[in-house]
Amino acid sequence: MKRIAFLASGRGSNFQAVIDAMRCGEIPAVCVGLITDNPGAYAITRAREAGIPVHVIDYAGYPGKAEYESALIRTMQGLQADLFVLAGYMRILGVEIVREFHGKVINIHPALLPSFAGLHAQRQAILYGVRVSGCTVHLVDEGMDTGPIIIQTCVPVLDGDDEETLSERILAKEHQCLPLAVKLFCEGKLAIKGRRVFLSDGGPAA
Repeated sequence: MKRIAFLASGRGSNFQAVIDAMRCGEIPAVCVGLITDNPGAYAITRAREAGIPVHVIDYAGYPGKAEYESALIRTMQGLQADLFVLAGYMRILGVEIVREFHGKVINIHPALLPSFAGLHAQRQAILYGVRVSGCTVHLVDEGMDTGPIIIQTCVPVLDGDDEETLSERILAKEHQCLPLAVKLFCEGKLAIKGRRVFLSDGGPAA
């Protein structure tokens, strides 16, 4: 059974969606820990209610990024996870971390990458005037939201939408896509060829 760990900074609703899927047996994995940079994150409450170990690495407690990431990488190594899931983790992983865990870190992003990378993706979509948005689960590489795409799902951008209403519609899809991507990883069904991710049967995952 695969060992999964999460990094989250906020509410942790995507974290909850995945651990719920694990609990009902949909994902053949066990959650070995939650890492957060925010001691006030509601994700901590979710983890403790589920009996999941919590590791708080508060950025404010370190002199700078190098010291923070040194502590982070030690914690990640100690968890011995097969997969790390970024579920609303609001910091960019450093190059050393990405290289150390190459192919073992996935992220969920509230846009159809490569469009609207970075922060406030939903706001970017509204301001641009697109008719379709969505979410993307991708492997993490050394760029910002640039790794190979595992799954994408579309949602319509409706007349009268604002950032909040679009975010809610996208989040509902995130709660479906992230558990599915984790399930496929844990079942050994993902293969990376260049920039494309394929299912083990030869078809594209996304």
